[in-house]
Amino acid sequence: MSVINKTPQRIRHEIRIRVVEVQAVRHLTPLMLRVTLAGDDLEGFVSPGYGDHIKILFSPLGEDLIVPTLGPNGVIFPEDRPKPEMRDYTPRNYHAATNTLDVDFVLHGDGPASSWAAQAAVGQKLVIGGPRGSMIIPDAFDWYLLAGDETALPAIGRRLEELPASSKVVAVIEVAGKEEEQTFDVKANAEIIWVHRNGLEPGNNDLLLRKLETLTLPEGDCYAFVAGESTISKAIRGHLVERRGLNDEWIKASGYWLRGVADAHEPH
Repeated sequence: MSVINKTPQRIRHEIRIRVVEVQAVRHLTPLMLRVTLAGDDLEGFVSPGYGDHIKILFSPLGEDLIVPTLGPNGVIFPEDRPKPEMRDYTPRNYHAATNTLDVDFVLHGDGPASSWAAQAAVGQKLVIGGPRGSMIIPDAFDWYLLAGDETALPAIGRRLEELPASSKVVAVIEVAGKEEEQTFDVKANAEIIWVHRNGLEPGNNDLLLRKLETLTLPEGDCYAFVAGESTISKAIRGHLVERRGLNDEWIKASGYWLRGVADAHEPH
C-alpha cells in the first residue's frame, strides 16, 4: 500500500525589487478594487502558492518613488528619504504572456494601502518585492476548507479557481453585505457560503465562527486555510481542532490584520 504525502512544501524564492506601472483599475465590488500592474520588471515573477504575499511599498502620495536596493544583508533604503509604508498583499493573478499582475485592494477608508488604491490611476508607478516564499499544499486531501473575511478573499478566490475538478472544497467568507459577494471560475466541487455583517463592525463579531459551528462538514482528511482578523482566526482554529477534530498540522490560520493595530500582518 502506498502512503500519500500530505505534508505542505515550503519553497523559497530569490527576493527581487520591481518597479511596476498601473495598467488598469476596476471595481470588483463597491469595496474591492482590482489593480492590474505591468512592466518589464515583472519578467520572471513566480507565485506558485495561493497564500503567497508580496510587499508593496507606498511612497507618500505626490512624491517620487522610494526604490530600495538589495544588499548582502537584505533591503537597503535611501538614507535621505523616509522609509515607505509597506503592506502585504496576495498576488491574485499573474499573466506571464502579458507580464501583468492583478492585486485586489479592500477600500476600508484608512491606511496607506487603501488611500493609495482609492486614488490609483493608469500610469502610476509602484514598488513591489517578493514573494519571498510559497507554501504548496498537496492535492492529496479528501477536502479543503477556506474561511476568512474580505482581506482573505484574494487568497480564497485564487484557491477556489486553482483547485482541480477532482477536489472538494467548502468556503465560508465574511463580507459587509450581499453587494460584496464575488463570482469565481471554479472547476472543483465547491460549496461557497457567504456571511454578511449587515452593519456589524469588521473584526469585532463572531459571525464566521457561528456559521462554521452550524455546518455539517465533509468526512475525511481536510486541509484548512483560515485568514482575516487575528483573534477571529485563532478562535476558528481552536474550534476546528477541539470541536471538529481536524489535524492541527493541516491548518493554516493567519492573522492578516489585528483590530485596532496598524500593519499587524503575521509573517509568512
